[in-house]
Amino acid sequence: MRTVVLTMKASVIEMFLVLLVTGVHSNKETAKKIKRPKFTVPQINCDVKAGKIINPEFIVKCPAGCQDPKYHVYGTDVYASYSSVCGAAVHSGVLDNSGGKILVRKVAGQSGYKGSYSNGVQSLSLPRWRESFIVLESKPKKGVTYPSALTYSSSKSPVAQADLWSTTTYTSSQNRPGADPGIQRQDPSGAAFQKPVGVDVSLGEMDSWKPGSVLLDEGLVPKEELSTQSLEPVSLGDPNCKIDLSFLIDGSTSIGKRRFRIQKQLLAEVAQALDIGPGGPLMGVVQYGDNPATHFNLKTHMNSRDLKTAIEKITQRGGLSNVGRAISFVTKNFFSKANGNRSGAPNVVVVMVDGWPTDKVEEASRLARESGINIFFITIEGAAENEKQYVVEPNFANKAVCRTNGFYSFHVQSWFGLHKTLQPLVKRVCDTDRLACSKTCLNSADIGFVIDGSSSVGTGNFRTVLQFVTNLTKEFEISDTDTRIGAVQYTYEQRLEFGFDKYSSKPDILSAIKRVGYWSGGTSTGAAINFALEQLFKKSKPNKRKLMILITDGRSYDDVRIPAMAAHLKGVITYAIGVAWAAQEELEVIATHPARDHSFFVDEFDNLYQYVPRIIQNICTEFNSQPRN
Repeated sequence: MRTVVLTMKASVIEMFLVLLVTGVHSNKETAKKIKRPKFTVPQINCDVKAGKIINPEFIVKCPAGCQDPKYHVYGTDVYASYSSVCGAAVHSGVLDNSGGKILVRKVAGQSGYKGSYSNGVQSLSLPRWRESFIVLESKPKKGVTYPSALTYSSSKSPVAQADLWSTTTYTSSQNRPGADPGIQRQDPSGAAFQKPVGVDVSLGEMDSWKPGSVLLDEGLVPKEELSTQSLEPVSLGDPNCKIDLSFLIDGSTSIGKRRFRIQKQLLAEVAQALDIGPGGPLMGVVQYGDNPATHFNLKTHMNSRDLKTAIEKITQRGGLSNVGRAISFVTKNFFSKANGNRSGAPNVVVVMVDGWPTDKVEEASRLARESGINIFFITIEGAAENEKQYVVEPNFANKAVCRTNGFYSFHVQSWFGLHKTLQPLVKRVCDTDRLACSKTCLNSADIGFVIDGSSSVGTGNFRTVLQFVTNLTKEFEISDTDTRIGAVQYTYEQRLEFGFDKYSSKPDILSAIKRVGYWSGGTSTGAAINFALEQLFKKSKPNKRKLMILITDGRSYDDVRIPAMAAHLKGVITYAIGVAWAAQEELEVIATHPARDHSFFVDEFDNLYQYVPRIIQNICTEFNSQPRN
């Protein structure tokens, strides 16, 4: 019986093993038969915009021919979501014009998009936009599932939607406010549409104009998309043209209403061409007649669109053509921090004159130039031969501008040719390297202080000398591109306290001066001058004025004549300040000619502060006396 039971158990175990092996084999066969779903790359047309696709990241296939200019692209590297996806891919270089697969990733909206020409595609500029995207090669990330079908923001397909747009009918009541009623065109259905004021739209662009659309930087943008954008400044501006610009426009009675409108048109075109924004150019307008008045200052309008709208609303004041009074007004009032003036941006004034001024401009312009204002003149028509007797100041433009080399002056024979000055004017005002009056006596020098630290000075008086150095330094505009400060202390030996490239802000410089420690020793002024030439001024920038301000309280133990001559020959303007036991004749040898303007003597250290204003005045007078040619 026991044998039978064992035999039955063995049979059951054997059957279980057979079933187990069979089941595993069956599962393997089933698994082989189940195929994983293949990823299908969705295809899109060239006109599909990224903003119409809801998916945050996706792979798509673009057709050939997306290089066509009709597929608008906005931006460079990072594109506004209103751009053609495939057009952006060609522009970025990920695709060529034959098409192919790309990876698209949505990113945050930008405060501005700069247009550029790349790979046969001209992308356009666009102000602030709510969403952006970047284009990459179609290399899927591990673990990321990409959609085989895209989700669009509308139930209609992109192609159907495009067809709907192209056949929509509309009437003139749908035109945006301010449109010029004289510029109209009929669509095939007979419905009229209008061109926005101040925008040059070609017939081809008019053909692509859509109902309820607004023209922005050469691109047609649907009004419903535009309305979702922020009303804050729409562009950071062109960083290559960071200037603070004031237009002085002629509002005198003699100009007439028609010519006044032509003048405003040029202003609007300049505003558009400059790409106004807080990171680029800012522009205000002052109108003059009998008396000048500011229409808006630098911070009133922070983008080209708002500025153009404001220019359209300017009305003529009338009166005489008092240009000199207007320039004085701008010098004293316009370029202030309260009005939006930025210390790092060159100040530029463009003066427009119909005929000739009714007052003198030379003195007012000189003060403006010495304040660092670059004055440009646009003169229109001028005086006829029988009118020249009425001109108050002949050759007034050359007396006013920053340089008399033709760079700052435009003369237009007729008001109808005024528009021809647009491109050269914009190019010149943005050429910051050539804005010579931007460099003033306070922001264009490398100043090296050479400080006597000998035993006769003493600790207390040495601190007084450092305060004198601090008071002088405070008067200058300090930065890496403005005035730079360096310091040397000397006894028998010399020590570089800090060079021109050590500190680039006024607070840092003032702190460094305060930290200078008193050395004590003998007085070798000649050796100190040589040391300063080698260790400080040899590293001065070529376009900087070189100023050495030497302070000593006694006669030098070594010869100062040869070192002083070496400084003068190297173009270093030397100021010598003597205290107490300093030798007057030695100071005059050290100082640049004429010595009366460059050497000073005080009996006591406590009286040093009295010479700060005079030294600054002499530095500026010498700077401003340079020829303007």
